[in-house]
Amino acid sequence: MLNERMVGLGTQRSVIRELFEFGKQRATEIGAENVFDFSIGNPSVPAPDAVNETAMKLIREMDPVVLHGYTSAQGDAGVRQMIADSLNRRFGTAFHADNLYMTVGAAAALCCCLNGLCNPGDEVVVFAPYFPEYKVFIEGAGASMTLIPADIEAFQIDFDAFEKALNPNTKAVIINSPNNPSGAVYSEETIKKLASMLTAKSEEYGQPIYLITDEPYREIAFGGTVVPYVPKYYKNTLVCYSWSKSLSLPGERMGYIVVPDEMDDHEMVYAAIAGAGRSLGYVNAPGLFQRVCAMCADLTADTSVYETNKNILMKGLRDLGFHVVEPGGTFYMFPRTLEEDDVAFCERAKEYNLLVVPGAGFGCPGHARVSYCVQTEMVKRSLDAFEKLAKSYR
Repeated sequence: MLNERMVGLGTQRSVIRELFEFGKQRATEIGAENVFDFSIGNPSVPAPDAVNETAMKLIREMDPVVLHGYTSAQGDAGVRQMIADSLNRRFGTAFHADNLYMTVGAAAALCCCLNGLCNPGDEVVVFAPYFPEYKVFIEGAGASMTLIPADIEAFQIDFDAFEKALNPNTKAVIINSPNNPSGAVYSEETIKKLASMLTAKSEEYGQPIYLITDEPYREIAFGGTVVPYVPKYYKNTLVCYSWSKSLSLPGERMGYIVVPDEMDDHEMVYAAIAGAGRSLGYVNAPGLFQRVCAMCADLTADTSVYETNKNILMKGLRDLGFHVVEPGGTFYMFPRTLEEDDVAFCERAKEYNLLVVPGAGFGCPGHARVSYCVQTEMVKRSLDAFEKLAKSYR
């Protein structure tokens, strides 16, 4: 007898991946220039030149046995210190190498945290709209997901609903700011209020509630928007980070977890995360790109095009009658659909070769995710297709 849950996960792609595959097939039929694929969050800008130059320098100059050999399970110590130094410069923290655990992207970081923290019966709170894989990761760790409904006016935290959901079984809370799929950014005031509530509830229950902050989009923020560094506000914070978006390296699968010294039972939490990595079979994150990312940790790709695309698309959609909450960051927009059934809306959009993702999968029906990490010229050309789609509802 096979594990039926795993069979299901293996045979049913996510809606995002299904749309992405449909788009590739459609491109072979009518030409890629005629398909407006806003389905997947694959960065459209190249990595900085320094990334390739650093990789080539390491390949040329470093002992290949060391370069391509195992590192420590938690990551090369020198790499972890370089990243800690970068964080300290940028955020005024005092991290050191042993606060860092290197992972195979932010997904592995989340899985290591959840598997390290959770026991059967534990609950993990998530705010809608949310990245759909959170549910997979949480349930894979043996816990259950508690979903807080979306505030569709601003995509901020509904603190009344959140407080009612907290209970002695709450082990962790996941936040994602800047947010996929809405682009919303939590303000410092919001983070302070969240930290205060979690501190009070942790004291009431006599055990910490961990705050897991998923931050692959940290550097993609618009118009001077400040993204608060959460460990400075709440001691029991675990940071899950990835260079997939900031350095445009999604395929290299490189990320890390920060476990601050201030955290309750810091050493035990770090050990649990390391044990989870061992149990999940990660061994160590890729050695070459551990070093590349550490040496390029202060850099980002030129992500300015995403703000350009956001401005063009937001104005275009609003002019057509769409309700759009302005994203504070990321390269996603989450407009309301022109009918209540967002799945039907996205199916109709395909008739105009527009590929957008139904909001129901993000825990927020009646919306659609538009991933605008594409060429600006495509964004401009897509507006005619959006206009035809809008007119079909009049």
